[in-house]
Formats: sequence, structure tokens, C-alpha cells
Amino acid sequence: MTLAKARTSDHEVALRTEFTGWSDLDELAARQDAQLRTTFEWAARSPFYRGRFGTTGVPRTRADLQRLAPTTKQDLRDNYPFGMLAVERRRLATYHESSGSAGEPTPSYYTTEDWVDLNERYARKWTGITADDTFLVRTPYALMVTGHLAHSAARSRGATVVPGDNRSLAMPYARVVRVLRDLGVTMSWSLPTETLLWVRAAELAGLDPQVDFPELRALFVGGEPLSPARKARISELWGVPVVEEYGSTETGSLAGECPNGELHLWADRAIFEVADPETGEIRDSGRGTLVVTPLYREAMPLLRYDLADNVEVSTEPCDCGWRLPTVRVLGRAAFGHRVGDRLIDQNSVEEVVFALPAEYGVMFWRGRALPDELQVQIEVAERHRAAASAELDELLRRRFGVPVRVLPLQLGSLVPEHTLTQAADVVKPRSFFGPDEDWSKALLYC
Repeated sequence: MTLAKARTSDHEVALRTEFTGWSDLDELAARQDAQLRTTFEWAARSPFYRGRFGTTGVPRTRADLQRLAPTTKQDLRDNYPFGMLAVERRRLATYHESSGSAGEPTPSYYTTEDWVDLNERYARKWTGITADDTFLVRTPYALMVTGHLAHSAARSRGATVVPGDNRSLAMPYARVVRVLRDLGVTMSWSLPTETLLWVRAAELAGLDPQVDFPELRALFVGGEPLSPARKARISELWGVPVVEEYGSTETGSLAGECPNGELHLWADRAIFEVADPETGEIRDSGRGTLVVTPLYREAMPLLRYDLADNVEVSTEPCDCGWRLPTVRVLGRAAFGHRVGDRLIDQNSVEEVVFALPAEYGVMFWRGRALPDELQVQIEVAERHRAAASAELDELLRRRFGVPVRVLPLQLGSLVPEHTLTQAADVVKPRSFFGPDEDWSKALLYC
């Protein structure tokens, strides 16, 4: 930790200066308004927004923006594939689709110029990304933007990129661990859960995450809910900072973490609103649904795009010196489930699970909300099974006030060991085999 901080102090100073180019939030809003006029012009070229503007004409001010109905994920789906396009097709650099975790995927596309903004926002890491870094990208390279964004942003800062992909047959977990160690990977980009899988895979290979990966200096994570307790545990296991990122395929990076551990909205690159889901009232802070208007998106402008994420935004100054609002991402209410009269979500349960002492070694769990009971299973070594189960049972009952059943499982029950140790048998299709080879695998990618 000390080494990582020493190596990044100069970059922290540079970044602090970059994010204080305005004296206060009013001056920041004035900068937003100046770019908003161009954003409206871009939107007017889109068939979708031309229809939405109708006879009222192109909006001109922030007040005009707030009178527009939010753009929804369904709007993007209804206008698949190019109904939102605001430039000639020949100008497009990339086409993407979201993961579809909350429904049907949504289309997104960017010009080369759009990518300049995407890269810059993602690369705003307090740890820095430099030509001295070896950067493992361990998120999908398929239609989602996540892997391509990290790859492109890291290259824009001169880093050596290792394109690891996610759940690729060519990159099983045993190979991830080998690459992390042998290549001297200094930073990585993945789902938070991935970093725990690497811990277990390393242990199965006889390696110590805090000893055998001395070059590693930061883990960049995003793409799934992450409670403060799990984040702290991941950092403890690896001995390096865990730096969180918030964004989407439709928008790119929307917020990044400062040295104090707060997520800051990139309000110099987008206008953020907090909408009260019950009254529809629009505010610049408080709790509600996050609505975003990217200001430097030409290929596919988005005006008042409703991310359907529940957040809490604050405009109070942060000690880090970044003059940008902070955000807590609370998730989506639809992802919670009721036990009795209590609505329980994943983050809340996870916070309790990772409040267990680190010595118990609990990293993997799953829960189920039944009408009259909360069930939680944990992987735990036999020597800690009774203590961990009893303590978790008490913590869950105290937190939620509902009937609880904790079900301890032996190691490997939720994440099988062979998943973390095996190598792919076939990466490319084959049609010709020797006498001792299994020709039932002909043509298969598995």
C-alpha cells in the first residue's frame, strides 16, 4: 500500500488540479450550459429527437432540457438499431449493446471523437495509468463497451494491455493467475467477484496473493453491486487499493473514485439530475433515480437518459479537492425481495456476510428470500463452520429482524475447484485426432 501511494502521489496532484478548473458548482454549471447548446444541435440530427422536439423546436437552455420527457431504455430498444443515430454511418467507430441484465439489450454507438471523451473519463484514476503499467482487462470484449473501453483508455495512457476477456475458453482462471504473476500485472479491470475468484485460484495453485504478485498496485472494479465490507475485504486479501467505477454501455464512465474512497460524478462531462420516483421532482442532489445528459456524445446523443438506478447525490465538498458532486449507487429497487414485510437487497446481505471475521475465509455466498425466511449459504472451511454459521445467523437476524437460516457449505460447493484450476481442452475446433485422443470433441469450442 505504501509503495502504491508513493508511486501515484504526483498523479494525484495533477488530477486534483484538473478537477479544480472551476471555482464552484455555479461556474461548473455555466460550463455545462455552454456545451449543452452543442449537445442540443447534435440531438436535433437524430430521428428520435427530431420527432420528440416536434413543432416546439430545438431546446436551447437547461430549463428547456428539464421540460423534456426522460429518454428510457425502452426508447433505445424501440429505436434499434439506428433510430438514435445523429451522424452519417460512415463516421461510426464502434457499435455496442448492453448486457441486457435488466431486460432486452440496448444499442449504443460512438464516433472516433466520442471515444476521446470516453477514454479520458475512464482514465481518471487516482492511482494513475501510465506507460509503466501492465493492465489486465478481465471484462467482456463482446458487444458491451466495458472491455473495449478499459483497453482503449489504458492504451491512451501508454500502458501495456493484456486482453484477458471474461469467461473466455482461452483464458481460464488458472491462466489468469499465471498471467498476473508472470507478466507482473500492475493493475486490472474486472467485476469485483472476479478478484475473489483469483484469490481462491491462486491459493489452489499454492500462491499467496499478498506475496507472489509484488507488482500489482491497484484493482479497478465495476459492473456489479459492491458493498463497502466486500470492497474492504478484497483490498485486504490482495494488499492493494480497490478502485470503483460507475457507468454503463450507453454512457461510458459516469463516476470514479477519489483517494478518499468517494465516487465523484463527472459533472464536467455530463449533466446529472436526481428525479424523485414518486413526485417527479428534479433536484441536483438527494435520493432518487439518476438521470444523465452526456455532453460530448455526438453519434448517439442522450437527453435526460434515465438509468433506472437509485442513487444518493451530494454536492457537499469532498476533502480530496475534486470539485465534483459525489454519488452513492443504491442499486435498483426491483432487485430487492421481500421476506415478510421487509424488502431485502443483495448489497445489504453482502454487507453482513463480509462483516464476518476475515479469519473465517468466507468469500462466496448466495441468498434466497422466501416469504417467511431469509436463507443464506456460505462456503466455509470445516474448522470455522460452526462459528461462522452462528455468528452470521445472529448478524442477519439483528440486521433484518426476520427469520433466518444459515446453511454452511464445504469449500468448492458454490465455486467448484476444477473451475479454478482446469485448462480448456479445446480452444479451436478440431476434426482430426490421434488414436489416444477423444474425437467426440470434434468441432467443439469446449
